[in-house]
Amino acid sequence: MTATSSASATSGVLAGKAAFVTGGTRGIGAAIVRRLARDGAAVAFSYASSQGPADELVRGIEAEGGRALALRIDSADADALTAGIDQAARHFGRLDILVNNAGVFVGGPVDTFPLADFDRTLAVNVRAVFVATQAAVAHMKAGGRVVNIGSTNADRMPFAGGGVYAMSKSALKGLVQGFARDLGPRGITINNVQPGPVDTDLNPAGGPNGDSLRALMAIPHFGKTEDIAGMVAYLVGPEGGYVTGASLNIDGGFAA
Repeated sequence: MTATSSASATSGVLAGKAAFVTGGTRGIGAAIVRRLARDGAAVAFSYASSQGPADELVRGIEAEGGRALALRIDSADADALTAGIDQAARHFGRLDILVNNAGVFVGGPVDTFPLADFDRTLAVNVRAVFVATQAAVAHMKAGGRVVNIGSTNADRMPFAGGGVYAMSKSALKGLVQGFARDLGPRGITINNVQPGPVDTDLNPAGGPNGDSLRALMAIPHFGKTEDIAGMVAYLVGPEGGYVTGASLNIDGGFAA
């Protein structure tokens, strides 16, 4: 476990807020951590195994005057995830924002898809979202925000082998609609952000699937991680307070 902090950033629309981001060391997760910190929030984030990138991200945030806390957590471990969120709330003295970003993708045909991979997909993509949300809202007051990073594949799965992944992301749509009813009277919002193809090391725009994915999009280019972070920033910021129970595609028209 790595924990570091420094003086809080004093400017930005999220000044005085504290956030927790699961799976925050790479790709979309790291972009979200950086954006929330840049907007003034103190940010805790989890990582599964790569301490070096986690420490580097913390140092970068601190160099800009922000506060960060990196925690090594397997999102499939409910006890560890709950303990990490509780630790972050104690460390910062509050918790206002949760971003459920950690996720896994395992593809394969229905005939041979291993049950262990099915269970792991549900454990990280669905169960961990429930666990983290339950833990986080216990610390939130009115104005709290929960955002899940889903997938446009919840609405469109145009290739074979992605059924289990699509199912796991579709489950989040029902979860946020139901939880919006539970949390709304407490002044807490919950939403899904559903990215389409985004240029990351796991799915590079120049990779073997790039051309086929661009052919399915209305805007034929991959998104940037900063695009997704910007949508999250809107939902957790002061202008997003009237949005709840929504699943918002940011996908270049992939699902259009």
